[in-house]
Amino acid sequence: MEAAEATNLAIIARQPIVDAQRAVYGYELFDRTTASDHHTAASDAALLFNALSNAGTEALVGKKTVFINCTHESLAGGHLELVHPEKVVLEVPPLAGEASAEDIEGRVATLQALRQRGFRLAFDQQVLRRPYASWLPLASFVKLDMQAFKPELAAPLVQFARAHSQATLVAEKVETAEQFQRMADLGVTLFQGFWFARPVLVQTTIARPSQAITIQLINLVRKQASTAEIEELLKRDPALSFNLLRYINSSGFGLSCEVTSFRHAVMILGLKKLFRWAALLLTTSRAGGPPPVVGTTAVVRGRLMELLAAELLPPEECDNAFVVGVFSLLDVMLGMPLEKALESVALPDSVTEALLHGKGVFAPFLELTKACESGDEETFARLAQELHLTNRQVNWAHLQALTWAESLDEAAA
Repeated sequence: MEAAEATNLAIIARQPIVDAQRAVYGYELFDRTTASDHHTAASDAALLFNALSNAGTEALVGKKTVFINCTHESLAGGHLELVHPEKVVLEVPPLAGEASAEDIEGRVATLQALRQRGFRLAFDQQVLRRPYASWLPLASFVKLDMQAFKPELAAPLVQFARAHSQATLVAEKVETAEQFQRMADLGVTLFQGFWFARPVLVQTTIARPSQAITIQLINLVRKQASTAEIEELLKRDPALSFNLLRYINSSGFGLSCEVTSFRHAVMILGLKKLFRWAALLLTTSRAGGPPPVVGTTAVVRGRLMELLAAELLPPEECDNAFVVGVFSLLDVMLGMPLEKALESVALPDSVTEALLHGKGVFAPFLELTKACESGDEETFARLAQELHLTNRQVNWAHLQALTWAESLDEAAA
């Protein structure tokens, strides 16, 4: 676990929830990034945020339903505004200790509000007890812990749950064929437990943005800055823009189309959700990662490509040129092959063609940009001629890109 803390790894365990034919219905997720088993509102937020943003939902759970354990504190957290309700089931625990009827009733309004927003709620078998009668109609799932009751109580519990709720029943902690068969014979349709599969650790590399830039983003949003100002800030930190595109295109966000530009992402997300996202990004990020010079080089590449593209391509292509330059060093920033890094973010074909295959409209701009870095005069001259750019145009753009990057470093200091 200490190694995970020292790197950019998020470690999330997932355990499948299956039907009687063992087809996967969904996955319950558990945070394994830190050594602490302490379950808090902050850890809930971090788990959900990493699962749906940093970790890349497609790699973690695909299109399946996500089950997330919650504390009652986290149920009121703003991080839930960043989630498409149809994708997530919130597992709600009973109140600790011998909770009073007043305390139990006091939670109903919060649970009802979550249901009205479209979230499905899952409870354990404690919700079948008399004190929790007001919670039971709100249940979309009731999870029956096979280790928590005697075999002869299975039928009465199932019958009671069916009589007093519309919930789908899940037999959890199923460890033997006999337990599975007993619950299947009672009509239970979903199962979870070691007999089917143990939790599997999924490690994913996270791009850590500059905390200073993230704070600036939060401040811009609080001041209700323009979309153009926010877009300009996003261009300062490759990891920040990478995470935003990956998050907004994750299945957890629930869009039906892919978002490939920063401006489009900001407009769709809106200031309120952008603030929540940036705040969570700040609180869940950790130290470590590549040296700052890598990010600076990536930003210079992006700005130089943007300026060069502006000389020859339509305005709408300049943003894509910037993305090519910035993301051309993702393999270094994430410590993985570029092809694998790009799997978790939606990009136009013209961008991926340039990045992965050195082909397409942006490829010569990227090659020219790299030649500017390396001082390869022969390649520089050849590509400038191919693009019908003068040495003066390229050198002036490079100087502007370097100056722009330096000004961003000063602003972030």
